[in-house]
Amino acid sequence: MIFEFPIRIYYEDTDAAGVVFYANYLKFFERARTEWLRSAGISQEQVARELGIVFVVAHTALDYLLPARLDDRITVRSRVVRLGHVSVDFSQEAWRTCEAIEAGAGELLARGRIKVGCVSRATLRPEKIPPQIRGAFPS
Repeated sequence: MIFEFPIRIYYEDTDAAGVVFYANYLKFFERARTEWLRSAGISQEQVARELGIVFVVAHTALDYLLPARLDDRITVRSRVVRLGHVSVDFSQEAWRTCEAIEAGAGELLARGRIKVGCVSRATLRPEKIPPQIRGAFPS
């Protein structure tokens, strides 16, 4: 399953060269993962409060292929590549324009592999991902 999340590029996302600052792709990817959970009815704040767990990024590896610029519309496409007991590995891509993706003609701007771990909110030690959250990430 692929989850898609649209983003508009604002002035605050760009650097002095007028392109999206490289670190902002990590923010875009984070937003997409959060919205994936939200679309499945899972609030990370509620999970932290009621189950005592939080999700932390354990590893990232990104490739930057083409620049995004002010006012571009991009879509972040996310999919699970591995669902473990205490972590989830995601493949995420940022594509220019929603319409272009649907027509098969989008431009791949950046791609990454992100590993997210489930940890105890109190101790920051690894915890098993609860079944109700695992169900939000079919592999």
